[in-house]
Amino acid sequence: MDGSLPAGLAEARANFTAAEPLPAAPVLAEGRRFRVRALTLAPGQATSLQSHLHRSEHWVVVEGTAEITLGIRTRLVQEGDAVHIPLGQRHRLENPGRLPALLIAVETGGYLGEDDLLQHD
Repeated sequence: MDGSLPAGLAEARANFTAAEPLPAAPVLAEGRRFRVRALTLAPGQATSLQSHLHRSEHWVVVEGTAEITLGIRTRLVQEGDAVHIPLGQRHRLENPGRLPALLIAVETGGYLGEDDLLQHD
């Protein structure tokens, strides 16, 4: 094996980059097919437009306000609101407010590795 990528994979990797969406997202609990994280966004902070091939997510806003983009729709959510992000759905999280936004994210799926993040912008 010469280490080269199979046909088509090199082109796919050129279009999508694996990345961590937030600087610090402590893991609160995890198991074989789930992970729970605390996501904190500073005022004005946003994630990239992204999707996942192997996991879905469920976000609950516990403090502040966030703007969530799912596909082509964007909506404002506040404390107590929850949003489900289906597997493969493009999504973005932003904090348009003046105070930090804190969300609890439950990730579920067969593979939860950090390289399951595809950026679309």
